[in-house]
Amino acid sequence: MSSTRIAATADVKDAYRRVMDRVAQAATRAGRHPDSIHIVAVTKTASPDQIRALVEMGHVDFGENRAQHLSQRVAQLEEFLSRRRALRRVTATNPDQPSIPSEVRWHMFGHLQRNKVKQVVPLVKLIHSVDSLRLAEEVHGVATRMDRVVDVLLQVNVSGEAGKSGVLAPAAIHLAEQIDTMMHLRLRGLMAMAPMTNDPEETRPAFSRMAEIFEEIDKEGISDGHFNVLSMGMTNDFEVAIEYGANVLRIGRGLFGEG
Repeated sequence: MSSTRIAATADVKDAYRRVMDRVAQAATRAGRHPDSIHIVAVTKTASPDQIRALVEMGHVDFGENRAQHLSQRVAQLEEFLSRRRALRRVTATNPDQPSIPSEVRWHMFGHLQRNKVKQVVPLVKLIHSVDSLRLAEEVHGVATRMDRVVDVLLQVNVSGEAGKSGVLAPAAIHLAEQIDTMMHLRLRGLMAMAPMTNDPEETRPAFSRMAEIFEEIDKEGISDGHFNVLSMGMTNDFEVAIEYGANVLRIGRGLFGEG
């Protein structure tokens, strides 16, 4: 491995430790246990070496914004994991062999086109960006043909910004109820992106409103007790999101830089 690649992987490991420390501190301030909060590493700007470096540290949750990139990332990482599984069998008696996850979980964040659903569903653990009834029906159709239940989040455009994906807040409960009738979908919770701003304090109204919507839907008994994921908070605002109950954070730049 070249010195540049070594430096890149060392940098991402240091960044990961810093992010984990910040998450722990924010959780403690909010009276929450750090282990209740999960980080999904957004690999949009990451190199394969950087992704592998996080896996070697035991990280298991990764996410992508585009279907094509997702397919490439999954294939690259699966090849690496296959080699490591084979090596682990050969060196099973070696206590010095690093322990890495045997599998990872992939997440889909970005706007999902209906013609890409068939490509995405077999690859992911959780789709964060179901934002319409038509998309939910498409995912349900693919899941039905595969005879599996697909976990999804309802994306809410909590800020009401034009051009941003997501169902508007007043319609969120109704769409959640419609998704809950689909036998091959399991609505696990909500996802939102706060308005882009350099001041994390300006995200408070959006996160506060998301917490309210989450509580309202949860009280309806949606998803038979499986409604427990609130995905919000990114590199610039995740500490504020934790205050409002976020338990899944989507971190890209904080780990991998601008790219």
